[in-house]
Amino acid sequence: MRRLIAVTLTGVAAGPLAGHAVAAEMTVNVDLPRLDVAEYHRPYVSIWVERADQTPVTTLAVWYDQNKRNGEGTKWLKDMRQWWRKAGRDMQFPADGVSGATRAPGQQVVSFVDGKAPLGKLPAGEYQLVVETAREAGGRGVVRVPFAWPPTSATTTQAKGEQELGTVTVNVKP
Repeated sequence: MRRLIAVTLTGVAAGPLAGHAVAAEMTVNVDLPRLDVAEYHRPYVSIWVERADQTPVTTLAVWYDQNKRNGEGTKWLKDMRQWWRKAGRDMQFPADGVSGATRAPGQQVVSFVDGKAPLGKLPAGEYQLVVETAREAGGRGVVRVPFAWPPTSATTTQAKGEQELGTVTVNVKP
């Protein structure tokens, strides 16, 4: 049996932890809807951060079919057209810490921490988290969710996709 113990520290930090701030965190919830179609394939998904003017900053995740022989799964990455044109075509796959397998329909949750790959040290500013999907024998979807970094307080923002992509929620906390 596992037990969770919560400890709350108050006051001034002293000793080896003094001066070390807790890193900001971003949690992304992506709803991949199960579509009622004759031939369903799991979608390829790219998640990235871009500035308010839509210039790309960093790719956070790319979910694709990594099990195809001879890396053939990568040839369909270009179907995520916006991400591919902005950042994907310049990447080498599999990308360490970014590449992952396609995901089943339902809620998918990924978290990123300031200062750690793939988020890195994101400079202060206004951004958009972008999620793009493409599905074989299916359609495409793109959702943009604005957020400010670094967060000064815990905030939640979301946007809803149309058919291929459900609601995308971005939670940031200092």
